[in-house]
Amino acid sequence: MANWFYASEGKQQGPYADGQFRDLIAQGVVRADTLVWTEGMAGWQKAAEIPGLMAGGGAPPIVPAGGPPTMGSGGGYGGGGYSGGGSTLSIDFSILEFAWRSIVLLIGMILVIPAPWAFVWYTQWIVPCVKVPGRPNLSFTGNAMTLVPWYFGFIVLAIAIGFTGIQSLNNLLFIAQIVLYWLLIKWMVANLASNGQPLGLSFTGSVWAYIGWNLLLAISFITIIGWAWVMVAQTRWMCRNIEGTRRDIVFKGTGLQFLWRAVVTAILCSFIIPIPWMYRWMMGWMASQTELVPKGSV
Repeated sequence: MANWFYASEGKQQGPYADGQFRDLIAQGVVRADTLVWTEGMAGWQKAAEIPGLMAGGGAPPIVPAGGPPTMGSGGGYGGGGYSGGGSTLSIDFSILEFAWRSIVLLIGMILVIPAPWAFVWYTQWIVPCVKVPGRPNLSFTGNAMTLVPWYFGFIVLAIAIGFTGIQSLNNLLFIAQIVLYWLLIKWMVANLASNGQPLGLSFTGSVWAYIGWNLLLAISFITIIGWAWVMVAQTRWMCRNIEGTRRDIVFKGTGLQFLWRAVVTAILCSFIIPIPWMYRWMMGWMASQTELVPKGSV
């Protein structure tokens, strides 16, 4: 029996059995313009675009032929239209919820000890805000206790280097911080789930390549603007090194596109109040430039 999901106010609702879902249609909860998804569909589609669904007849709805639909890049379910090609990610969240959760996360980081728990709590909220075509109810299943030895080990190392007073050891601390971020990426990717089931993803980029990218990024700041192109190239490298997907992950954004958005974001964030809006705008653009394409097509 088919299980259906629908999008409401930027959140995925479901699963619902076929009979329950048709009751929602009859009640007007699911309308013609509501985005819906069920197993076998390549991506989210408007209910009206699926023959037989809105009519509520006995015949099972037919998934429309053609390439997989792409959600609009407007930042949420309601923005934009559909386009050909691969399936594009999107992200949407409430500004108010983002603001108070970010403040709690910042407080947790400042207090140091609660940081791993605050980070996991925040990640468990933000991950479901990302909408991946064909992967309903995205979630994060990581446990904060995994972070504890890495996080506090780094703090102990930083304190030890601070006590030595040897300036050259700061380079060692910088490398250790990069390695910690690499471990964090691997752990986060491995703990992504859909409908409560692990996706079985893994990040296979080597630690040496990740260190190299970060050193190149640090050097690129000398060029004033070159860091934007390095950031985009690094993002593409990271996408290529996520394994376990049925489709390739491609980042389409360019260095110039990233640069002007980052500059606008930095300027407006200096006024403090626009920070949540600018964060959502930048994250929405990053998601809209991340596309799932058939294996081997790139």
